[in-house]
Amino acid sequence: MLENLTDKLGSALRNLRGVGKLTEENMEDALKEVRQALLSADVHFKVAREFVTNVKEQCVGQEVLKSVTPGQQVIKIIHDELVKLLGEGTTELEDKKPLRVMMVGLHGSGKTTSSGKLAQYLAKKRDYRPALIACDVYRPAAIDQLEMLSKTVGCTFYGDRAEKDVVKIGKHGLEAAKDADANLIIFDTAGRLQIDGDLIEEIKQLKDAVQPDEILLVADSALGQEAVNVAKHFHEAVNITGIVLTKLDGDARGGAALSMKTITNVPIKFMGIGEKVDEFEVFHPDRMASRILGMGDVVSLVEKAQETIDEKEAERLAEKMRKADFNLEDFLKQMQQVKKMGSLGSIMGMMPGMSGVEIGDEEEKKMARTEAIILSMTVQERRTPRLLRGSRLKRIADGSGVQVRDVNALLKQFGQMQKMMKMMNGGKGRKMMKAMKAQMGDGGGMPGLPGM
Repeated sequence: MLENLTDKLGSALRNLRGVGKLTEENMEDALKEVRQALLSADVHFKVAREFVTNVKEQCVGQEVLKSVTPGQQVIKIIHDELVKLLGEGTTELEDKKPLRVMMVGLHGSGKTTSSGKLAQYLAKKRDYRPALIACDVYRPAAIDQLEMLSKTVGCTFYGDRAEKDVVKIGKHGLEAAKDADANLIIFDTAGRLQIDGDLIEEIKQLKDAVQPDEILLVADSALGQEAVNVAKHFHEAVNITGIVLTKLDGDARGGAALSMKTITNVPIKFMGIGEKVDEFEVFHPDRMASRILGMGDVVSLVEKAQETIDEKEAERLAEKMRKADFNLEDFLKQMQQVKKMGSLGSIMGMMPGMSGVEIGDEEEKKMARTEAIILSMTVQERRTPRLLRGSRLKRIADGSGVQVRDVNALLKQFGQMQKMMKMMNGGKGRKMMKAMKAQMGDGGGMPGLPGM
C-alpha cells in the first residue's frame, strides 16, 4: 500500500549522500521532496507540514557521526518522527475479562469482517472465548455474514432477525454471551455511507446500554483524507478508544495511517492485511515506520515464521539440504510452510532492502503451478525424480493443467539446485564458503548487497 511513499522518500534522501554536514541549504530540496511525498500519499497537509518542520529542526546543524553518512542520519531522524506520527509503543486492548468491544464505522469499511478477525485473533493470542453480537439491522445479509464468521472462528453468535431495536439486541446479546460463558463480547454495529444524526444517536444509545470497555473505529485506508475526517467525527461523538485500519493490502496511498493518530490523538491498534480471517495484526508504529522507509520488518517476519513453521520439520529439511539429500517431496513441504506465512509479496515487504521488489499475481501463479505439478506426482516420483519419463510426464502435465515442457522445466531447475547443494557440501563448497566469509569481513555482509 505504501510502496509509492517508500519510493519517493528513498529518492528524496538519496541526494544527501556524501554531504559532510547537514545544513539548511542541502536539506531544503530533500525536505521539499519529503513533504511532497507525504502529501501525494494523502497525508493531511497540517501533519505533513509539522512533520517536515520537526525533521528540519533536528537535522540542521548536526555534525555527521563518523560511523554513519548524512543520509543514514536523516533516515534515523525521519524514522523516529514517523514512529511519533504513528503513535509510539504498541497499544493493546484493555487487559480484562470479560471484555466488551463495540465496532463502529462507515458502511463498507469492513466492520463485520474485522469483528470476526478480532474474535479469532484474541481467541488465539490471548485465550479469550468470544461472542459476536449482530447489531446491524439495516444492511442486507449483515447478520448472515457475522453468523458465518462466528462458525469459521468457532465462537458464540447472537442475532435476532425479527428485532429492529438495536438497544434490545445489544442487551439480549450480552445475556446470551453470559449464558455461553463468553468473556469477549464484540458488538458489530451498523454503518452509513456518511455520518448522520441517526447513526450517531443509535451508537450512543447502544454504548449507554452495553457499556463497552473499548470502542474501535474501523476505517478504510483507501479513503485517504476522508478517513481522517471520519475518525475525528466518530471520536467527538462516542470517544473512540482505538482504530482498526482495513485494506492495507490494497493499492491505497496510505496517508490516512500517517494522519489519524495526530489528528484524533487516538492510537491505531490493529490492521487488516488481507481478506482471510487470520490476516489481521497488531499495529506496531516502529515496524510500520521501518516498512515505509524500505527497511523491512524482520521482527514481524520472525514472529510469523515462529507461528506458522514447524520447527522440527524445518530442522529436518535443513539437515537434508546440508547433506544434499533434498528431493521434490521435501521441496513441496518447504513451499507449503512458506505459504502458511502469507503471500510472497507480504513476505518480501518485511525483508530489509526488498520493499521495491515487485511480487505480483504472476509470481503467485507460478508458485501455485509448481505446487500443482509436484502434487500430481506420486510420492515415489517425488522422492526419485529420475523415474519421470514419457507417459509419466504426460500424466503429470495433464493432472496439473500444464504442458509437458513446463514439467521438464521444473525438473531441470530442481536438478540444478541439487547439483548446487552437492557442490556446497563438497570440498570446493567449503572453500567457497571460507572465501565468502573472508570477503564479508567484520561487517558480516555480502559485498554489494545492502543488509545481507
